[in-house]
Amino acid sequence: MGQRYFIITGTSKGIGKQLAELLLEKADYVYGISRGASDLEDAYERYQHVQFDLADIHSIDDLVSSLLEHIPLKEVEFIGLINNAAMLEPLKPIDQCIAEEISQQLEISLAAPMILTSSFIQYTNHLTTRRKIVNVSSGSGSYPAPSMASYCTSKAGINMFTQCVAMEQSGQANPVEVIAFDPGMVDTELQAVARGKSAEEFALSEVFGQVYEAGQLRSPQDVAKQLIERMEEISDPSKVLHTIEG
Repeated sequence: MGQRYFIITGTSKGIGKQLAELLLEKADYVYGISRGASDLEDAYERYQHVQFDLADIHSIDDLVSSLLEHIPLKEVEFIGLINNAAMLEPLKPIDQCIAEEISQQLEISLAAPMILTSSFIQYTNHLTTRRKIVNVSSGSGSYPAPSMASYCTSKAGINMFTQCVAMEQSGQANPVEVIAFDPGMVDTELQAVARGKSAEEFALSEVFGQVYEAGQLRSPQDVAKQLIERMEEISDPSKVLHTIEG
């Protein structure tokens, strides 16, 4: 049986870290990308961490190229890209957002996954290996919310982007499977940031607080397990948007 390799963004915490740990425990190889450091490198010899700011979109192609050069592609049975990293802020009405905030949000949450996907497909097109891309989405991509215009827009973009790429790949000899996965409301730092805002600044902060207090947030580990299940099953190219069950 061949080896499985995964490139995952946002592995320093939350869903990304849990995903990496679960895959590493299955004896898979993981390359993690995040702005922050990671303690996974000390715990797992199959884990390699790359500190990288995804807002630096012009360097992403070189990053993907260099990562794939380290992978023994001829021995690989499955290679996956999980676009998990996202930025929640700015959480305020759009007329209070400045250009830099909007730009950084869209670069990290939408442009970076698009460029990662482009480079990943381009540099693995010569392979006969099974390839899959999972874009972590959100209900915010379908349901508008005040003070969340940038985040909702980037997640709506992720959903549309995923559908477009799936259509492009459907006619290829060895198509890349691509899905978007909505994890629901998860107990992560993004949720804590939303709860911590004042009601004046972020109208929905109280709602986020109530969901947390009521114990309705899913654990990152449960979400990671379900994401791995979706990743391992063969994707239907006509059905690429997935919401979490249960």
